[in-house]
Amino acid sequence: MTQSTDYNNNVFKSNIQKFLSDFTTEVTPLSAAKISNFNTILREETKVYVTFLPGSDYEDTLRTSKRLREEGFIPVPHIAARSLPSKFFLEESLKYLKNEVNVDELLLIGGAVEQPIGCFESSMQVMETGLLDKYDIRKIGVAGHPEGSPDIPDTEVTSALKWKNAFSERTEAELYIITQFCFDAKSIIEWDQSIQREGNKLPVRIGLPGIASIKTLLNYAIACGVGPSIKFLKRQSKNVSKLMMTNAPDKQIVALAEYWTVNPTCGLTGVHMYPLGGIKKSSDWIYAAIDGNFSMDKNNNGFLVNY
Repeated sequence: MTQSTDYNNNVFKSNIQKFLSDFTTEVTPLSAAKISNFNTILREETKVYVTFLPGSDYEDTLRTSKRLREEGFIPVPHIAARSLPSKFFLEESLKYLKNEVNVDELLLIGGAVEQPIGCFESSMQVMETGLLDKYDIRKIGVAGHPEGSPDIPDTEVTSALKWKNAFSERTEAELYIITQFCFDAKSIIEWDQSIQREGNKLPVRIGLPGIASIKTLLNYAIACGVGPSIKFLKRQSKNVSKLMMTNAPDKQIVALAEYWTVNPTCGLTGVHMYPLGGIKKSSDWIYAAIDGNFSMDKNNNGFLVNY
């Protein structure tokens, strides 16, 4: 938090609302099956990413994407390169997504499996097939790791990002970065500035944790290997009475919205909310913030949402 923040400034509050206004979220096919109608949770045309987790059936991702489109939302299915059994499987999946779901955007990741089950080891190999262009996939999200990747050395992450920037420049594809969730705005800002110094031109959608208990967030952080976030949460959890307290990302949002507002070279373009404590709880909170139903909390460097 810099000294320039004016908590009584309605313009600054408005900038927070703008920063959050086009937030995206995600859903697993398993959790989607428990929701009778997404219109009771999300506003129409919200962009919803649909996961493809290791060991799951990709048919579930395809069906969930189609359902979201039919209910008035914009589905963005995940494709995990290392979980694709073959190039034929990739093409059939893209054909379905184009013809049945009218998808023109997806999130392409390497995938957290130690050994590829097919011929693809990286997202870059998938892009090189030309199939995304063949099926008119114009927007491609790629993974970003402000706190480092638990699976990939930093040098390889840097090299891959340079390759993706070059791919974006030599093709008509619109690439952007969507990051793992983080708890420390300072680390996010430093990372954004660092990748810009290294030549990154891809816009960044920053991942933030949804509304959940400290215990739930700690479990997810450990599973995902986000180091600094684990340290932050462990400090919170030393007090056992705080384990079940609900955590909101308001402090991060205040700091990131200010960075986004005052820094003309900021690479951040918006927020991706990981609904770790449940999609309804997180969406209710962020919609209230977007609607301006919050008050600035000067003592806590954040804000209090009324919903």
